[in-house]
Parts: sequence; C-alpha cells; structure tokens
Amino acid sequence: MTIAVTRSGVPETNVHGVETNAETNADKSTGASAAETRTDNNTVDTSAPDGTVKFLSVGGLELEAGGFLPDVTLAYETWGTLNADRSNAVLVQHALTGTTHVTRGASDEEGWWEQLAGPGAPVDTDKYFVVSINIVGGCYGSTGPSTPAPDGKPWGSRFPLVTLRDTTAAESRLADALGIESWYAVLGGSLGGARALEWAVSYPDRVRRCAVISIGASSTAEQIAFAQAQTLAIRQDVNFNDGDYYGGPEPEAGLALARRIAHITYRSAYELETRFGRNAQSSESPLEAVSLGGRGRYQVESYLDHQGTKLVRRFDANSYIAITEALMSHDVGRGRGPLKDALARATAEFFIAAVNTDRLYFPAQSYELAAALPGDVPVHVIEAPIGHDGFLTEIGQLSTQLRQNFFA
Repeated sequence: MTIAVTRSGVPETNVHGVETNAETNADKSTGASAAETRTDNNTVDTSAPDGTVKFLSVGGLELEAGGFLPDVTLAYETWGTLNADRSNAVLVQHALTGTTHVTRGASDEEGWWEQLAGPGAPVDTDKYFVVSINIVGGCYGSTGPSTPAPDGKPWGSRFPLVTLRDTTAAESRLADALGIESWYAVLGGSLGGARALEWAVSYPDRVRRCAVISIGASSTAEQIAFAQAQTLAIRQDVNFNDGDYYGGPEPEAGLALARRIAHITYRSAYELETRFGRNAQSSESPLEAVSLGGRGRYQVESYLDHQGTKLVRRFDANSYIAITEALMSHDVGRGRGPLKDALARATAEFFIAAVNTDRLYFPAQSYELAAALPGDVPVHVIEAPIGHDGFLTEIGQLSTQLRQNFFA
C-alpha cells in the first residue's frame, strides 16, 4: 500500500492508484487505514497480507556525495512466500514518482504493473517472493525530505543529496533483514531500470538476473537538462521557501509545472498530435480573448494541467527534487572505468528492453548498454505509439520473452 504525504511530513494514510504515466494516480487523503502495517521499525514484519506497506529501519547511511542520514527507514511491500532456500526473491523497482504497490495482493486496489506481476503473470506471485521498496528520498514511507529529522522537524532544505548508489546500499540492508542473500531477479523501468542496473553492478554476487527497461547506462546531458528545468520550476515557486515549506503553503504551482515538463517527455509527439491536435478544450477558445490572460486552452494544455494537478494531490515537491537529483546522478560507470569495464563487474543474466517511440530515454541508449554488456545481449523492443510510458502500459508485449528468458 502507499502512504500519502501529510503537511507535517509524517506518513499518514494509504492510497493506491494505477501508474499510467511512469507514476501513480493516488491522491492524498486523511484517516486511518488497515492497509498500513506498523511494527517495530527494527524488525521484519512477516504477518502482514500481500500488498501491505511495511517499514524497516536500516540504520545510518553514509552518502556518496558526503552527507549522512542517521537513521533510514524503508517502506516496502511483499507478495508471495520466500521459499526454504531463499532463492525465489524478485525485486521490482518503481519509477520516478511511483509507489511500492506493484500489484494488488490482498487488496482490490490495482497496482501499477499488473501486466507484469501477480498470480499467473510473468512475475508470478504464486511462485516468486516479490519485493518493492520505496526509494530513499521518497514520500511514500521511506526516509525523505518530508519525514522528521533527529530534531523532530521535517528534513526540508537539510535533506542531503542521495545518489542511486546510496539508495541501493540502503536496499541491500533490507534484503539482509529479509534473509535474501541474492535476488532471483531485479527489474524495473525508467528510474526503476537504473536502480536495477546499479544493483547488478554494485552487488554482482546478489543479482542473478537483471531486467533494465527504457533507460541506458547513464543519464545524458539532454535528460539532465529536462530534469533541471523541472527542479527549477519547483525551486522558483514563491512558496518553496528553500525547501522549508512544511506547515505552510506548499509549492504546488511549481510542482505542477515540473510535472507538465516531465509529462511532455513521457509521451510521443505522435500521441499528442493524434489525441489532441489543435483542438480547443470543450467550450474554450484559444483564439478568442481581449487579452492574453483571458484566452481559452487547447486540449493538450488542459491535459497537461490535469497531469500537474494529479501529481500535486499525491506527491511532495522536495521528494520530487530529491529523486530527480538521484536520477540525474545515474551513471553506472562513474568511478569504475570505461563502461565495458564497469559492466564486466556484473555476473547477472541481462534482459534489456526499449520503447520504439521513447523520446526521453532513446532506444539507442538501450542498444549501447546491451553492446557494452558481457556476451551477446539482445534488445527487446516494445512497439507503443505513446512514447516512454509504453514501458508501463505495454509491458505485456514482453510477457513471452520474460517467461522464456527469466521466469520460466
């Protein structure tokens, strides 16, 4: 289950939605929920139903960029049963503003990768023990900018820079606590794919199979540029207050603008043109107004407004910055020599996939990654007219290949 961000930064309630835009549609809400299970954060909860958020403290974390988090809590969900020799564990990594709710489990609330995971799916939860972890810096239960620092106040502007290597180090401790010495497979798309790749290279003895979908070996200059525009949109919001906005007005306009920028990269030009074209939104007219500020919207503008509003209801602006910065840090070769040398550390069997119309993480990056991996690694192509988000909506196209290669 997912946990809504509260104004105080304390996880308060559990709301799920379907991840359709590399994200989820869950809204913030109030009230108690039986879907959240809390135990002593230093112990593993083995009693909670499948698809229920649990929490584990993994201790202090020295960070790659020089910062330190004194007590990191990770929120996670599990499905299925870990077998006797602990060899059937699968880690599914979420995307940028995604949640841990990959599939339904005991809940009727739909997960964001139902085509991939669940009873009878390629990642069969009747066969595998599936784990999903909310990334450090997030706002769905793991330690992040909105959670309390040691002084009891939200971290806010004091939250340190966290890289994907840092998040992987924290997740390795949760795996230790679960008794998982090595993963049967680690997989994800977009940011989730970057996290999966980092796992395979940082902990080669702990990853037997690795699926990297819709992302390359590193974030490119263009991808960093798109990301910087998004984080700057938030930072320049009048309510941002250098990140210390908790308890007061939140930078909702900035976060909504960041989402608009991101969503344009998630969708293809073809999809936007065929879906909206130059059509006006309902009764509004973009070409009838006595002043610039009074004109109506095109349909595509209304669509982007809607996407921005949805994210504001369910996500924390500081977390958006923190996780975006983590994605900007993505470079599996950093400090490890040439890319082929860095990837040679990995011993996993790899599955690489790309969306043919992706204009955020171009298929060429997936081919470059595959070519640098040891052995002959093919690139599986998802045919999807919508662009980057096809890795979520059309993952079913790879069901046969995944079953044959990974989940036989």
